[in-house]
Amino acid sequence: MIASLRGRVVSRSAAGIVLDVNGVGYLIAATPSVARLGPADAEITVETHLVVREDALQLYGFGSASEREMFELLLGVSGVGPKVALGIVSGSTPEELRRAIARDDLARFEAIPGVGRKTAQRVVLELKDKLPFADAVGGSARDELTARDALVELGWSLVDAERALADLDPDLPVAEQVRQALRAAA
Repeated sequence: MIASLRGRVVSRSAAGIVLDVNGVGYLIAATPSVARLGPADAEITVETHLVVREDALQLYGFGSASEREMFELLLGVSGVGPKVALGIVSGSTPEELRRAIARDDLARFEAIPGVGRKTAQRVVLELKDKLPFADAVGGSARDELTARDALVELGWSLVDAERALADLDPDLPVAEQVRQALRAAA
């Protein structure tokens, strides 16, 4: 298993990044957080997971060990392959994904391309018992989900709504959470 690589980013494309490690260029399908590790030509360390298939070896890269761990957990869910797992990890932080699983938040997963209702249900069901949820569900989770849904109905993206509500007191009434999120965005 290749757990991490340290090298210089020589190119970026839709397929991922090419990381030059002592003269060998590794093509790595990576999460957006890898791009934040440093600019082109900078030396970075990428956490990796190697998927071995009959016809190919594919490296997947992550900006942190917790992203890689979430990816590996997702690979254990039936019906979730590496591309879907990478898509899930790319769209949210591991903490946001843990909260979504703890709250049975299927909408969070269904918003990801390639993830339908049945896959979202399997992710939540199969990972709920495997993840530690200390502090993952603080305050009134149901109210926060309702406030998030209200913001989404007003045209906000799911991720933007969750990030705006994360800074607010979860014990506030739903209407006040929505009001404060709108005020902060204005």
